[in-house]
Amino acid sequence: MSCFRRLLQQAFYARYIGEAEAFLLAFDQDADYDSPNFLWFRERFRRFVYVDRIVVSPSARGHGYARALYNDLFNHALRAGHSHVVCEVNLGPPNLVSDAFHAALGFREIGQGVLSSSAKTVRYLCIELGENSLIRTE
Repeated sequence: MSCFRRLLQQAFYARYIGEAEAFLLAFDQDADYDSPNFLWFRERFRRFVYVDRIVVSPSARGHGYARALYNDLFNHALRAGHSHVVCEVNLGPPNLVSDAFHAALGFREIGQGVLSSSAKTVRYLCIELGENSLIRTE
């Protein structure tokens, strides 16, 4: 079985737009997943939804696909009783576009880490969902 197929079987949420214009893959706290970033959140949250990856093809950027996928994820998470969605963004090397995008959605930094396997520094982000959040819940 391919690694990606195994990830899809573990996913709390897996959606794509178009042929391959954009996709989002997320896991909840019960996933059998050994990513160091996922495990960082598991040590700190009892229940959460972890965004493992969001990808938008260069030709599809600027069409609102990432925001649409996140809004759908937020609604799916709320319906399943989750109140926190978490992710990480590279700090070193920086990913300024991702930082700005996640800040605009309402994510806040809750920690930082250095991944020993790649020497990347990441910012751990969280958004709290619910009545007082900035997220449109339809």
